[in-house]
Amino acid sequence: MSIVITAFERSPDGGEGLARDTRVRWALEEAGLPYSVRTVSFQAMKEPAHVAIHPFGQIPTYEEGSLCLFETGAIVLHVAGKGPGLLPDDVDARARAIAWMFAAVNTVEPVILELVTVRLVEGDKPWAAERLPLVQDRIRHRLQALSTRLADVEWIDGAFSAGDLMLVSVLLRLRASGLLDEFPNLAAYVARGEARPAYQRAFAAQWATNNAPTSGQ
Repeated sequence: MSIVITAFERSPDGGEGLARDTRVRWALEEAGLPYSVRTVSFQAMKEPAHVAIHPFGQIPTYEEGSLCLFETGAIVLHVAGKGPGLLPDDVDARARAIAWMFAAVNTVEPVILELVTVRLVEGDKPWAAERLPLVQDRIRHRLQALSTRLADVEWIDGAFSAGDLMLVSVLLRLRASGLLDEFPNLAAYVARGEARPAYQRAFAAQWATNNAPTSGQ
C-alpha cells in the first residue's frame, strides 16, 4: 500500500523546513519508505474532505490504505515502527526514544511557539515588549536543561533515534532568534541532524514543493 502525506501548497516559511510535514518526510526518508505528497491550499485544509482526515484542518496527514493519521508525533512514531533506524531494538532504549519524542512536542516546543506568538501575533500589543523577555527566559530554561542532558554526546540517548528527529525539528524553530547560539552543544546537535542525508532529502523535497512555478508563470 502506498503512503501519501499532505503538505502546504505554499508553506508560510517558503520551504525552509519549519512546516511540520518536514518531520514526517524526514522520518520516511530515514526509514527508507517511499511516499507521495498531496499539497493542499489553506482553503482546502478547512474543507470537509481534508477535515475528515485531520479534524483540526491542519497538515500534515498520513494515509496508507485504510489508515489515516494526523499529528506529527503520532505519524513519526508509526513510521518509526515500520522501518529500521528510528527506534532501538532494545525495549528500554526504545521506550526512552519515545519519551524524548513526547518531550520534544509536549515540553520543548510549546515554549518555543510562544515566541512565535509574541512576535508575530501579539507584536503590536502594548504589552508585547514586556512579555518577550519573559518568554525568552522560559525558553532558555528549557534549553539549559536539554543542554545539560545532552552534554557532549552526539545524540540524546546513544544512537540517533526518532527522539532526536523530533528534538532537532523543534529546535530548528529557534535558529532565527539567536537563542540556540547561546548553547553551543545544542547548536551543534541541530547541525548534526541537518547534515543527515535523510534530512537533506526531506528538506530538498519540501523546498522544491514550495518553490515550484505556479500555473501561468
